[in-house]
Amino acid sequence: MNKLLTLCLLVIFMSCKKDDKAKEVALNLKQYTIEQFMDNEAVGGGSFSPDKSTLLVSSNKSGIYNMYTVPANGGEFTPITESDSSSIFGISYFPNDKRMLYRADGNGDEIYHIYLRDIDGTVTDLTPDEGIRASFYGWAHDGKSFGYGSNKRDKRFMDIYEMNVENMSSQLIYQNDEGYNMNAISSDKNLIALSKTINTNDSDLFIYNRTDKSLTKINDNQSSNSGQDFSLDGKILYYTTDDGSEFSYVMKYDIATGKKEKVLEKSWDIMGMYFTHNEKYRVSYINEDGKNTIEVLDVASGKNIELPDFDNGNITNVGFSRDETMMRMYVGGSNSPANLFTYDLKTKTQHKLTDVLNEDINADHLVKAEVIRYKSFDGIEIPAIYYLPHQASADHKVPALVLVHGGPGGQSRQNFSSLTQYLVNHGYAVLAVNNRGSSGYGKTFYQMDDLNHGEKDLQDCVEGKNWLAAQIEIDANKIGIMGGSYGGYMTMAALTYTPEEFAVGVNLFGVTNWLRTLKSIPPWWESFKDALYKELGNPHTVDSVRLRRISPLFHTDKVTKPLIVLQGAKDPRVLQVESDEIVAGVKKNGVPVEYVLFEDEGHGFVKKENQIEAYSSILKFLDIYLKKENPPIDGEAQPKEIKVDEATE
Repeated sequence: MNKLLTLCLLVIFMSCKKDDKAKEVALNLKQYTIEQFMDNEAVGGGSFSPDKSTLLVSSNKSGIYNMYTVPANGGEFTPITESDSSSIFGISYFPNDKRMLYRADGNGDEIYHIYLRDIDGTVTDLTPDEGIRASFYGWAHDGKSFGYGSNKRDKRFMDIYEMNVENMSSQLIYQNDEGYNMNAISSDKNLIALSKTINTNDSDLFIYNRTDKSLTKINDNQSSNSGQDFSLDGKILYYTTDDGSEFSYVMKYDIATGKKEKVLEKSWDIMGMYFTHNEKYRVSYINEDGKNTIEVLDVASGKNIELPDFDNGNITNVGFSRDETMMRMYVGGSNSPANLFTYDLKTKTQHKLTDVLNEDINADHLVKAEVIRYKSFDGIEIPAIYYLPHQASADHKVPALVLVHGGPGGQSRQNFSSLTQYLVNHGYAVLAVNNRGSSGYGKTFYQMDDLNHGEKDLQDCVEGKNWLAAQIEIDANKIGIMGGSYGGYMTMAALTYTPEEFAVGVNLFGVTNWLRTLKSIPPWWESFKDALYKELGNPHTVDSVRLRRISPLFHTDKVTKPLIVLQGAKDPRVLQVESDEIVAGVKKNGVPVEYVLFEDEGHGFVKKENQIEAYSSILKFLDIYLKKENPPIDGEAQPKEIKVDEATE
């Protein structure tokens, strides 16, 4: 009994201590500028050099992504590229020397080329064909070549090539006439795992044998299937499937006998798995309620290795040196941008290579996301990620935003977002909804919005607003909606079809005319086009009637609430004309409209200067029209248009 009393008192004490800390943070909370938030550094990649002395990474510390090296035990970043226009993303060191591969496109047009940076600094475009897209597919096991995809033969399909690293000559190894997706190549380069998209959830899986030109279908039933890796000896294909299940699990397929066996299953989707170079470890990624959970299995013992524990973050991504003795890790969370660490698997020593949070920002002032669930209009449970400002209380109610992810079929995740934290820091609650049709919550939930966009998924967002309105810390009359791409479409659908539900809308490069968007998808999406048509509708058939009905562009007369639109001129997915026309249409209503157009961005903004302009414009807009701190004088609420181009940078 005394032990129980002691435990109860301890719980009460810890709760009081937590409440006191929250009050202290709220009392001393500092609001940070967008420049301070964007002075956070974003780092990605992490290829070990052959001698494991350095890692090759990408960082936006210069204001745009460039390639750097950093000592594996920690130290200064050394810039390898100094681009001030197109972003550069490091791919990998060469397996046996310090040459490097990287990729870059034309200011967001997604026409990626693969470049060689030689040891002497000479740069060569290895895929120089103009207007042609290339994708890196990985190193051969012997390190003497790498695979890549290119649509230079047919812009609709990615053929598979092998490039010899001694003389950088390439040869076609698979002519892709049917729109297959490359999944994996065996160590001897004879077998290729290919998938064929059926719809946005389902895909067939095949093994192509280069020797006898045979193509063997692996799955028996219609389901989602993706090849993950071949065994080192080439006898087994490991793949993920959701056959007979709501969630994806790992299977292995014996190529000689056709026997299948389940390898790993969780109560969430296993998003991917792979073996390290000599099959010492098996790495699995699990999508656990909107965040990555990683398992590293020691193949010999059959047990998961113990990964380092980080109190204030989760390991979100890992990679290994070719000799399997070193691991690099990214560690972060919803309130912490991801830092890069290295870890010696034998000695268990670790080194922190980055400290990406701006030193001016007190980490305690950032907000940790909370996963919540609410019932939609028809009883379906909707998961969402909730950010409540420290300064919010029953006595100090705050405005709020429903945030909708991209897609269709995307997922709001528990990752760090400078924009979200910036808005929350300035007193806006954010509810990132995972409406029906979002991935990560089972295939039934994922398929619920097929041929239903702008309808039931929109109602899920409205119910998210209603959930917010019921929270005692939220000002129920000041709730807006925001999103990018598909989320931008949902923003416009909300302002168009439920014009009284949300007080304002923030549309980042959102689709407004489904007929045009589905007719103008990039040619390299050909293999996915039929799946898009099955989910959204075929614009060349009777589906066009519905597509017109759900396209906000044709119903702009219904928009009555203030709107800000942000767009990249190089966007190949949602064309600039989508935003141009929605702005023009809404302006006719006399509604306050702001338009921020970037001449040197694509589908999403990657340059810090542009991000600062975009995010500060959003906050200013919200402060005026949602928080209403500085309301415009009657008769002076004029639509505003901002054009940011290279000449003004």
